[in-house]
Amino acid sequence: MNHNARRPIVIRRKKKSDHGAHGSWKIAYADFMTAMMAFFLVMWLLSGSSEAELEAISEYFNTPLKVAMFGGDKNSASNSAIPGGGDDVTHQEGEVKKVVITPHAYKLDDAQLRQLKMRLDSLIQQDPALRALQEQLRIEMTPEGLRIQIIDDKQRPMFRIGSAAIVPQMRTVLRTIAPVLNELPNHLTISGHTDDLPYSAGDASYGNWELSSDRANAARRELVIGGLDNEKLLRVIGLAATMSLDPDVPDAPINRRISILVLNQEANRRMMEERDEAMGIPVYESPLISPKEDSVIER
Repeated sequence: MNHNARRPIVIRRKKKSDHGAHGSWKIAYADFMTAMMAFFLVMWLLSGSSEAELEAISEYFNTPLKVAMFGGDKNSASNSAIPGGGDDVTHQEGEVKKVVITPHAYKLDDAQLRQLKMRLDSLIQQDPALRALQEQLRIEMTPEGLRIQIIDDKQRPMFRIGSAAIVPQMRTVLRTIAPVLNELPNHLTISGHTDDLPYSAGDASYGNWELSSDRANAARRELVIGGLDNEKLLRVIGLAATMSLDPDVPDAPINRRISILVLNQEANRRMMEERDEAMGIPVYESPLISPKEDSVIER
């Protein structure tokens, strides 16, 4: 008899270790702690941010991903799959970038313009040359943006009589405020205004229209010399006596002035669309969200 045949077969199975299960929680805990650190870091940064910065952050996260990644040139009101627009695939004219002004953008734009006003007001008080002329400087918020007016005075005129030659003190004013106007990316317009007194020789050769235009352009040159970015200018025009501040007194010094307008987004959009239409560029209507009704414009 073969005794080996009766020998029992023993199968030994090794028990699986649970060390892996016990270690997995450590990875999850580390991820949790990392997320909490990131959260508290973000909260700490936000607590030290200004209201304008918070508005900018909010606007950033409200921007659609498509616009953020690809820009606005293909997000116009047109349904055409062709970037140029229209049924003609050879059409070369591009679509105008769609502009949507949100309430956040309105608030941020208005806040920045008000900060610029405060900056200019502070500059006038700090600079002796500007402080001496503060009665001739008017800075106010308007529906189109921030308007800075330099008004004539009998004792201290801005220009030589009947001329576009700027007197030294007004040259100083324009060159001093020029760098401050560069602090915002907003575009500017400059307009010249005269009183209603006609030239003795009449307006046939040279009159108030030419004079107001020349004075506006003279102010532009002084601003550029002072450091203003020339690309920020959209319009430099002369309005003669068509917009008198005191129409009841045609020769009042207050009617002779230079007006610098720092455009808000809405006014800038309208002017850019007018320019595009004049150049024959198709302009697509874009929805415009008005600011809240309780917003107040200083007049």
